[in-house]
Amino acid sequence: MRDIRQFKKERRALVKEYRRSLASEQKAGMDGQIRKTLCRLYQFQRAKTVLIYMSTPIEVDTVGIIEYCWQHHKRVALPRCVDGTRLMDFYYVSSFDQLEKGTFGVLEPKTSCEKLGDYKDSICVVPALAYDRQGYRLGYGGGYYDRFLGKYPGATVGIIYRQNLYRFLPHGRYDASVSVVVSEKGFFYPHKGESQRRTAHEKPGQKKQ
Repeated sequence: MRDIRQFKKERRALVKEYRRSLASEQKAGMDGQIRKTLCRLYQFQRAKTVLIYMSTPIEVDTVGIIEYCWQHHKRVALPRCVDGTRLMDFYYVSSFDQLEKGTFGVLEPKTSCEKLGDYKDSICVVPALAYDRQGYRLGYGGGYYDRFLGKYPGATVGIIYRQNLYRFLPHGRYDASVSVVVSEKGFFYPHKGESQRRTAHEKPGQKKQ
């Protein structure tokens, strides 16, 4: 167990170092490609509500994704940590003015926002430092998303830089893997073994023409 904790600690440091080394233009280009691929995914297009988060400077930019959702009449819900717990709730936001600095200095919805109560027709964009080919993630160690994903019934998508995609990451018995992983190089469905060369408009399991 100690070896796994040490591995995760070292891998987190490695990933953060890589992300901080990215030039602004290089990062912006990769962020833009990830956004385009994500927004063209079948699961994303059919979703009426997008559960997402406000990115930090070293993460794949989500501001553009959120703006795309608003422009295309999708509802956006962002997480707010529940004080004194490792839990979080999602709240609808329709403007960045509805956000305030919360836990860990990350922007969260104000408590005056409407709380999301129904996950029907939604998709969740899941933050991570790294993903593996099975769709398992290396998070930041807080456990917030691990707990949430254990009860979330909808489709989940991980957005990541290709450099931070690994063949295998250690995971626990109750860890949930995402439905789709998107990088600047393409995307794949971990549970179907489908190629990143698939076009984004294809439905899962649909054969290429």
